[in-house]
Amino acid sequence: MNSTALVPSVCPYCGVGCGFYLSVEDGRLLGLEYQNEHPVNEGALCPKGNASLELVYNRERLLYPQKKVDGAFIRTTWDEALDITAEKIASIRAQFGPQALGFLSSAKCTNEENYLFQKLARMLGTNNVDHCARL
Repeated sequence: MNSTALVPSVCPYCGVGCGFYLSVEDGRLLGLEYQNEHPVNEGALCPKGNASLELVYNRERLLYPQKKVDGAFIRTTWDEALDITAEKIASIRAQFGPQALGFLSSAKCTNEENYLFQKLARMLGTNNVDHCARL
């Protein structure tokens, strides 16, 4: 027997934080339903919010980390991707100083995730933090 659930979620597009329900059946997204009681958007969604499910099953969506080898991108593990990133950040910081680092965050993250991101930048000694919503 198939069971459909409405899972509350937040729109992935901007920092407003509009809410909606994801209609899920057997682990697969079927659609989106308006969350009329949501305090931010009261059920209303902009065109981007209404189209947000197109992100999930888009054939061009990256699902795994990749690294460039001989001019081509190949799939790698999350552990390797994080190790490479940490090594590159440490190398740049050691060679050129913390002001050579820059961090660009995303409106697709929560406020808490963006806060932690800027804390990471500050911990590494730089104030070079920006956000795509400003661009």
